[in-house]
Amino acid sequence: MPANKKYLSSPFQRFLKITAGFFGGYFVMLYMHLCLTKLFDKTDILITAYVTGFIAWGILLLAAFLSKNGWLIWGIYLFLIAVFYGIFIYL
Repeated sequence: MPANKKYLSSPFQRFLKITAGFFGGYFVMLYMHLCLTKLFDKTDILITAYVTGFIAWGILLLAAFLSKNGWLIWGIYLFLIAVFYGIFIYL
């Protein structure tokens, strides 16, 4: 039985969600861990980043797919990247 069309997003919105989840989620996770290296010991963050990075990226990927608007999720992820990068630079 095919899905109801009213619940499906447009192909461009689907593309935005996929790219936001994959690339945006990865860079949010990356800059979050860079920011944490300024606050804590670098070796501890690098060791735990293998596990926490994968979990954070998975959650961000899932959040992008659950959102209704791809532009909104890209805006949120770009804002988080800018905040984490700003903290990394100015600390």
